[in-house]
Amino acid sequence: MEGIASNNWAFIAAGIIGCIVAVVHGLLLQKLMIRSILSNTPLAESSRRLVPLLMHFSTIFWFLGGLALIIVPSFADASAMLVTAVFVGALYGFGAIGNFWGTRGKHPGWMLLAVAVALIAYATLPLIG
Repeated sequence: MEGIASNNWAFIAAGIIGCIVAVVHGLLLQKLMIRSILSNTPLAESSRRLVPLLMHFSTIFWFLGGLALIIVPSFADASAMLVTAVFVGALYGFGAIGNFWGTRGKHPGWMLLAVAVALIAYATLPLIG
């Protein structure tokens, strides 16, 4: 059990990175993309309400994943930590790959999410070993 506790810092660090990326992502997305779409595109009222929600989908789940990573080491057993790591690691991994592909590697978001995935993998080693 000592090995699990010694890697809790990696879960927490990955969660903090994920939360920060989510907040910055959400602010920039709102400022640079959503405002432009809503002001320059004729849309039905229902679509105007849905556009921000759909575009912030990743923001919301990256933030919630970060919170889960921060909280789970304090309250969960090894199996719950492993499930959280796999779920959030997949979300962050998909985000990192998509961000790298979409920006052709020119945006720091993919690097930060990749670091978070590496920290999650490191924290998971005692759980599977």
